[in-house]
Amino acid sequence: MQDFIENVIERSIFASRWLLAPVYLVLSISLAFVAVKVVQEFLHFVPHVMENNLKELMLFLLHIVDLALVGNLILMIIFAGYENFVSKISVADSSEDKPNWMGKVDFSELKLKLIASIVAISGINLLESFMDIEHILAVGGTDQLFWMVLIHVVFIGSGVFLAIMDFVASKSHH
Repeated sequence: MQDFIENVIERSIFASRWLLAPVYLVLSISLAFVAVKVVQEFLHFVPHVMENNLKELMLFLLHIVDLALVGNLILMIIFAGYENFVSKISVADSSEDKPNWMGKVDFSELKLKLIASIVAISGINLLESFMDIEHILAVGGTDQLFWMVLIHVVFIGSGVFLAIMDFVASKSHH
């Protein structure tokens, strides 16, 4: 009887991984929202392309790159998270479009890719702010800029710290 109860408990615990599936499904749907925002930004920018200066063009492009990085980050989390914690995505096995990293990113690599993406997104936001520094200074946004730089440095520090931890952990396993 004890073996039966233990088996039921273990099967239930193992099946609980499927509770994450709706999270990854919602993240998949949220990619559509990112795509809609990119199209919306593009349609808003196009009518004014001839009157905008180079700085405004650069800010627009940085914003699109920022959204692309967010989309890539979401996709990476969906693929790696689902495959690491829920189930293998077998429909991708026969696809020639399957990313070469898919199925090979473990939790440690996912953490590092996640923090690297966050640092890149933070850096782009910081660059956008510095490109519009006159406006920020004119409205007294120096505190906001200070906090953006500080948060960016914290992200970088966190990334370095995670990389060091993973390096030390990998050396201790060998």
